[in-house]
Amino acid sequence: MRKSLMRMTLRQLQVFSSVCSNLSYSRAAEEMALTQPAVSLQIRQLEELIGQPLFDYIGKKLYLTEAAEALQRASADIFGRLESLDMQLTDLQGSLQGQLNLCIESSAKYFIPHLFAEFRREFPEVSLNLTVLNHAMVVRRLGMSRDDLLIMSQVPMDMDLDFVPFLNNPIVAVAASDHALSNASQLSLVDLTQQPLLVRENGSGTRRAGEEFCHQKHAHFSQVWEIGSSESQAEAVRAGLGIALMPRHAVRLELQQGLLRELPVAELPLYRSWCVVNLRSRRLSPVAQAFLDFIRSHRSLINQLHEQFQQSSTPIAEPAKRPLSG
Repeated sequence: MRKSLMRMTLRQLQVFSSVCSNLSYSRAAEEMALTQPAVSLQIRQLEELIGQPLFDYIGKKLYLTEAAEALQRASADIFGRLESLDMQLTDLQGSLQGQLNLCIESSAKYFIPHLFAEFRREFPEVSLNLTVLNHAMVVRRLGMSRDDLLIMSQVPMDMDLDFVPFLNNPIVAVAASDHALSNASQLSLVDLTQQPLLVRENGSGTRRAGEEFCHQKHAHFSQVWEIGSSESQAEAVRAGLGIALMPRHAVRLELQQGLLRELPVAELPLYRSWCVVNLRSRRLSPVAQAFLDFIRSHRSLINQLHEQFQQSSTPIAEPAKRPLSG
């Protein structure tokens, strides 16, 4: 190992990591409570130790060089190991402490906070750093070593991963409460194809699962409108713009309140399993291992939470009527 690398300090790596995440010297300075010249000095000193430039300016944008990307990976590993050491030391003192860095698909964001709340009943000194992304972005993060664990459906089979399926994610067809199909007693998927289909953005796991399923069932929608988030998608359905294939968990409150109706489509629900995923090459921190063990050993609790979500999707009142204009 080059002796110059041994002279790097943790403070320099902290400043460097802040510049990488913010792609800005001024925002990194604000985040680190430093002046911008102090940040620039730390980066220059690192570049001297590395022997290569770390950042390039193209126009007014800051870009990482290949050397910076390599150093970013090494920094994440160093800080991850220090965090793991801290957790192990507190564990030796008789309590589990630390932060769980969890990245999840957006379809799981309604359920996972409830699951983590149950986990904290056993380990009250554990905190959560939760990142919510669509499926494609979660897959991209798998190789970045930023997260302890990831929760996703459709786990890629071409990566060196360990994963544990733990819960079905039911995808259903929903419409506005006063939609023409909302009072139908039985429908087929093909019956829906004359309606505009409201879908999430490219990269959404729910969109991908729905498209593959409709293709298999030869259900081809003539109108497909892209909506950028599940909340906007549900609101667009409520407004009567079309129907949507959505995770039941994502619209459980709207279904409970009668604002949306789950359509009785014979081929649905479409089930995809949520899985907790980790890279085999990355050693789990004590907190991450405890959360994984919790999921493995508390299947009955997870099923009970799921039942609560299922029950809360049953309408409790007559469908809300849209007010007349005029």
